[in-house]
Amino acid sequence: MRHIEIYDTTLRDGAQSEGINYSVSDKLKIIKKLDNLGVHYIEAGWPGANPVDNEVFNQIDYDSLKNAQITAFGCTRKPNTNEADDNVLKMLVNSKAKIITIFGKSWDFQVTEALNTTLEENLNMIEGSISYLIKNNKEVFFDCEHFFDGYKANPEYAIAVAKAAHQAGAKRIILCDTNGGCINNEVYKITKSVVSEIPSALIGIHAHNDSDLAIANSIASIDAGASQVQGCINGYGERCGNTNICSIIPNLQLKKDFNVIGENISKLSDTARQIAEISNKSLQSSMPYVGRSAFAHKAGVHASGVRKNSQTYEHIDPSVVGNMRRFLVSDQAGSASIKERLNSLKFIQNVSDEDVKKIIEEIKKLEWKGFAFEGADASFEILVMKVLNKQPNFFNILGFRVIGDTITLSEVNRKTISEASVKIEIENEIIHTVSEGDGPVNALDRALRKAIVEKYPEVLQFKLDDFKVRILDSKDATAAQVRVTIESSDGIRKWDTVGVSENVIEASYMAIVDSIFYGLMLQGAKSIEFSMPSCKTV
Repeated sequence: MRHIEIYDTTLRDGAQSEGINYSVSDKLKIIKKLDNLGVHYIEAGWPGANPVDNEVFNQIDYDSLKNAQITAFGCTRKPNTNEADDNVLKMLVNSKAKIITIFGKSWDFQVTEALNTTLEENLNMIEGSISYLIKNNKEVFFDCEHFFDGYKANPEYAIAVAKAAHQAGAKRIILCDTNGGCINNEVYKITKSVVSEIPSALIGIHAHNDSDLAIANSIASIDAGASQVQGCINGYGERCGNTNICSIIPNLQLKKDFNVIGENISKLSDTARQIAEISNKSLQSSMPYVGRSAFAHKAGVHASGVRKNSQTYEHIDPSVVGNMRRFLVSDQAGSASIKERLNSLKFIQNVSDEDVKKIIEEIKKLEWKGFAFEGADASFEILVMKVLNKQPNFFNILGFRVIGDTITLSEVNRKTISEASVKIEIENEIIHTVSEGDGPVNALDRALRKAIVEKYPEVLQFKLDDFKVRILDSKDATAAQVRVTIESSDGIRKWDTVGVSENVIEASYMAIVDSIFYGLMLQGAKSIEFSMPSCKTV
């Protein structure tokens, strides 16, 4: 079985994504997660480029790494200078990384226009820089920048660049589609030519995704004889990103039967999500293999088929990559979808076929009003409990009021304060509380928690992690129905709830109440016996 190396550049190329700014701590955490995943090389940054990268190379615990080797990134010396006097090469030599990846120009246009030097001097820069690093006890990988564009413009010179790097002692020759504009048949043919011209070289591929072909181009290069793929977790990278490590690994290992990361592939989904969290990015739900929707089934026909045999609508078993199958709840769902979803509920078991019909009818009524239970699992379970008359009651909502007041602090500085009051009933006791907050939703949340905390101290553990508002029909302008979705947690578990109303505050309150109810259910709080009327705004 042919072995394929995975070279991760999330911490360098991925850090160039718009909206990503890694701290030293972030990079050290990501290194641990990538090593645990089983990638072979981790490019930790560019020594000397910024204080963060300098500190990262100093703090890496090199001896603790189980699978990966750390590489440092840089470039060849400047034209017409001595290697020993070049600051970039000095910083690379002084870094603790044993492997250095440097890039050099392989497109004659780039040499003459960007470097303003001769083609011969560019070859001297490549050979001299690689030799200098090797003399200083470094192993060298060479990135042939703009290789495919360079080959199309001047194949003889592009090959000469790759040969110069190989002859100087570079252990890997990486062919880069730097502008991301090539298509896979071009990449295959050009890689095949390089492998034929330099049969003793180990070839790699570094593809950008500007044409949405980075993964296809990487596979094409591997098919042509390359043995290393460079890319980023979740496809991060400058402009449109780089080859997505989370897709290329399973494509190569599961579909092409290459030896990539072995059993560690089951850690792929968790790694993708954890690094997305560290990167302060939402993991795209539709991302292949690792996304939340990658194995989600909404149509009743699909759900029915998957229940009988998962191969009917799934290309792999989701557990292989650490993901899970989900059956979405919507007005398009048939009984098969609902039954699968019911099987995963925490508080309801053994639902009859007659009750399934009632649940489907209730879902259709509510979704016609604007509710969406696909991303609100907790609200769905509460809905099921209501239909089955099994919902626990913790407090009775009598009403709430929200007001806003603007305070003038100075001529140019004004502050708006929201105040909320709620009236609830617990065990025949009427409780009326008032609280201020940063906005009406925060004030309502605080007022409700304040009202019930003495009876249910568990609410102190609940945290509102995310809050989304969607206008359902913009043509109604400010009178439009709005859907509010809330993500909550207790520090260990997460759950999602939903509310819908023409009044955004009322919709928010619905979602908040469901959130607190479900959180109390998770905590095993004792319910109270009384019916729960719908709340009224006061």
